[in-house]
Amino acid sequence: MKILKIDHLGIAVKSIDDGKNFWTDVLGLPFEGSETVQEQKVTTAFFPVGESEVELLESTAPDGPIAKFLEKKGEGIQHVAFRVENIEEALAELKEKGIRLIDEKPRIGAGGGKIAFLHPKSTNGVLVELCER
Repeated sequence: MKILKIDHLGIAVKSIDDGKNFWTDVLGLPFEGSETVQEQKVTTAFFPVGESEVELLESTAPDGPIAKFLEKKGEGIQHVAFRVENIEEALAELKEKGIRLIDEKPRIGAGGGKIAFLHPKSTNGVLVELCER
């Protein structure tokens, strides 16, 4: 598996509109717009930082994964995403190494990229996303 870089940090927020004020007004990061991913019950907003991004995540449904995260842990970092060269090969390698996968096969995420999540029980409590763009 070849990890190319940290692609983005996913941050759960109650409101993207409220959250983006800090990232744009205070830190001066450009706002690249938002996108709703119906399948994942989430609206995302991206703020580029060098070769990586900050991704704000707002739930679109009370039973969505971000809503559940906010209820349990409150606002904050929800996941770290690594860009990989070949996501299918990366998932096969991780499975072979005994890593518990949330996604056995990649799905389509924000921006049309392929994504897959690793279970936090196999990653010392950190939700890890792999992505290929």
